[in-house]
Amino acid sequence: MRTGISFGDGTPFDAAAVATTLERNLTFEGSKRKGELGPISAVEATDPGTVVVRYEQPFAPLTASLADRAGMIMSPKALAELGADFSSAPVCVGPFRFAERVPQTSITVVRDPNYYDADHVHLDSITYRIMTDANIRAANLRSGDVQVADTISPQDVDALQQERGIGVLQIGSLGYQGITFNLGNVDGVGEPPQPIDTPLASDPRVRQAFALAVNRTTLVNAVFNNWFEPACSPISPASPFSTPASEACPPHDPARARQLLAEAGVATPYPLTMLVSNSPDTLRLAQALQASVRDSGFEITIQPVEYSTLLDTQDRGDFELLQLGWSGRIDPHGNTANFLSTGSADNVAGYSDPEVDRLLDEATQVNDQAARSALYGRVVEIIQRDLPILYLYRQRNLTAYTTDVAGIATYADGVVRLGRAAFLAGEGD
Repeated sequence: MRTGISFGDGTPFDAAAVATTLERNLTFEGSKRKGELGPISAVEATDPGTVVVRYEQPFAPLTASLADRAGMIMSPKALAELGADFSSAPVCVGPFRFAERVPQTSITVVRDPNYYDADHVHLDSITYRIMTDANIRAANLRSGDVQVADTISPQDVDALQQERGIGVLQIGSLGYQGITFNLGNVDGVGEPPQPIDTPLASDPRVRQAFALAVNRTTLVNAVFNNWFEPACSPISPASPFSTPASEACPPHDPARARQLLAEAGVATPYPLTMLVSNSPDTLRLAQALQASVRDSGFEITIQPVEYSTLLDTQDRGDFELLQLGWSGRIDPHGNTANFLSTGSADNVAGYSDPEVDRLLDEATQVNDQAARSALYGRVVEIIQRDLPILYLYRQRNLTAYTTDVAGIATYADGVVRLGRAAFLAGEGD
């Protein structure tokens, strides 16, 4: 066990600090970590190096959850001082510590001398510049104004790969991109679902028709230049929990889509308003989707909004359907339960199904991989029938960098790691 670790503010990292973070994750109002940690009954620091977590029932995803956001331990001193405003000046353990945030513009971190492996940290500081347009990110990379550009557009990556002085890292995603339908989010996410009296929300045949109207392969390949992969479930095919049931994909069948709309008594063209983020790639996807479903009887009006506004809007339930995705978690619980369980923190669809709730709960209580995989496959079968979320594609995480730096790493969770980054000898500071 590693000892002598300190947070960025010098506070010792010990079992009490771990317990403080876990308790906050469980009790903080609106915490999205609570669902990731499962039915914890007690957390206790029994000595400086030991934390005991007691559960009401078995919880198989625990280790995966602790290896992700729910296990990111925060300084108890900073939590006590900042409370609900902890995110304004976060303090954790890592190669860099927070220095400054300029809203909507940049975040700066500086090398932390308290870090236990500080001798292998080569940069004095890193500034993350916020650029929502991938074309602008690519242009800044080409000009040398930035050294690393995250989430490169498939429209740019082919050209960047051919350019001297630029490298590209790529890896598949654990997550997904999709369409969320508002089935019952009337009073805000987490509140009890309420009926919405529209054909789209009240009749699954209308949503099934929409799914049949979408040609995923053509759509994804045309919009993303064959870089991304069609997807039909929250379970990545690279996951050990993938099964034929979780990978089954509804066909593209416009004739059947029109038939279902007729059976539902819906006049066509059926008008829908879809909220999307205002990035160029997303707008291209939305326009292609709009054209794809038109022949099946749907007429989509695209409503672009700024990304953070879109997140607020989905939580309030002020939408009919919207396009958003999820970066993904290594355990399928992290891709399913928070979005599909009744009343969960990310269930912005306002979806509720007792059988799905039961299956997701059962899947957390067994450690056998085949048994868990089968349970998640059954969840996918129900979701493809009810369609609170229509899964569309999985992106590749594309990160470009100038070749005067090294030590850049990208992972399937979509987070770029810069802890070992460095300028090459004779290059910048």
